[in-house]
Amino acid sequence: MTLNLRLAAALCVALSLCALLAVPANFPALGGDARLTLAVFALATCAWIGTPVDDTYIALGAGLALTATGVISSDTLFGTLGDATVWLLICAFVLAAAVARTGLAGRAATFLVGGARTVRQLTHLTTAALVVTAFAVPATSGRAALALPVFLALAKALADRRRLVVMLALLFPTVILLSAVATLIGAGAHLITVSVLWEATGDRIGFTQWLLLGLPLAVASSHLAAETVLLTTTRRADREGPVHITAEEIQRHSESPVTGPWTQVEKRCALLLATVVALWCSEPLHQVSPAVVALIGAVVASSPALGTVGLKDALKTVPWSLLLFMAATMAMGVALADSGAAKWLVSGLPGHVGPAVFLGVVVAVSTAAHLVLQSRSARSSVLVPLVVAAAVGAGVNPVTAALASTAAAGFCHTLPASAKPVTLFSDVPGVPTYTPRDLLRLSAVLAPLTAALVLFFAAAVWPLLGVPVTR
Repeated sequence: MTLNLRLAAALCVALSLCALLAVPANFPALGGDARLTLAVFALATCAWIGTPVDDTYIALGAGLALTATGVISSDTLFGTLGDATVWLLICAFVLAAAVARTGLAGRAATFLVGGARTVRQLTHLTTAALVVTAFAVPATSGRAALALPVFLALAKALADRRRLVVMLALLFPTVILLSAVATLIGAGAHLITVSVLWEATGDRIGFTQWLLLGLPLAVASSHLAAETVLLTTTRRADREGPVHITAEEIQRHSESPVTGPWTQVEKRCALLLATVVALWCSEPLHQVSPAVVALIGAVVASSPALGTVGLKDALKTVPWSLLLFMAATMAMGVALADSGAAKWLVSGLPGHVGPAVFLGVVVAVSTAAHLVLQSRSARSSVLVPLVVAAAVGAGVNPVTAALASTAAAGFCHTLPASAKPVTLFSDVPGVPTYTPRDLLRLSAVLAPLTAALVLFFAAAVWPLLGVPVTR
């Protein structure tokens, strides 16, 4: 569908919905604020789907419209920028900038990948290394940029084995996207989910609880995806030959030493990162907010005496557009919940749907949502408020439903434009990489596998970790 056709279709749908909502006789159970909220929500969603306008601009316009019409107060709109999760992400990016200035990434890659002797070992060691980066670098696009030099080094070392290079090109973005669920800072969509849950139900998911629930899923889905990529992209003959990646080959693509004694800067940065992650994970013991821990770490990382990056340079790496998008969509979520619009939207759903069927529908819709909404954060902004409201009516734990939806929405591998990491690795100059046909073949296998894995965790694993299916 061309851009003009998509724009026309989205405009027709949005205007039709607004026309229906404008007639008082339609939907008599809806109040005035709920009608305005649904109209703004419909316009924003159709704009995200059918127009090339920046997602953040649309979200800010929607938030402003809800404020100007009195659905939410200006304090609610502007207060979302001061939310602890927003500060957590800002400080996490400052810490990531400090790590990027050192040679820690190259050293970690040399330590892990250098030990591979077979293709399968290389695949799973690379996967393990990419999962670990979720703790050091927030947002999938930042992790993709950090991992690109490592991929280039592996591609040059395996230049005579084209299928393996294509496999690695597909492996990197696949694992980066699926492993984001490991931590609260893995994607902006996670912070939106946490905010919606807090506003709608009063349930607060902290860094430690998210880690407890998300890390096992991230490890399982990443290694399952790695094996799927390996089997769908290579032949048996490609997998039988030995591999040997040397430190020298990785060094050619790294500006910092990847072997030898650690510098004082690297030692300080590694110690700081380990301390911050340890404090995040031990939040129940010391009761210090993860955002406060991150702020302390960011101040140390950018300090003149102990830091590795200047504060001004570090702040340049913060995706301010993403933060504004998150703040605006949080305000939209508050409007949906407080106006009664979300409750009304799900009131027409069948009332006797079992928890298994409900979760199955949520996971299926969330998995396929990337075909319509390319922004991961936009998908959560649209889906999570509705999922949380519907879960209450279906007798399902809203926390389980929201986490399952957010985890399933992490699958976005079908098209090169479905996610920034997929786009980045689809066109690497001088290196053979995957085609849209390769992505379609992988998605046909991986989409049902990841959806089934999310359902398994929601039904069997998370209840063991204190998050039951029903309330």
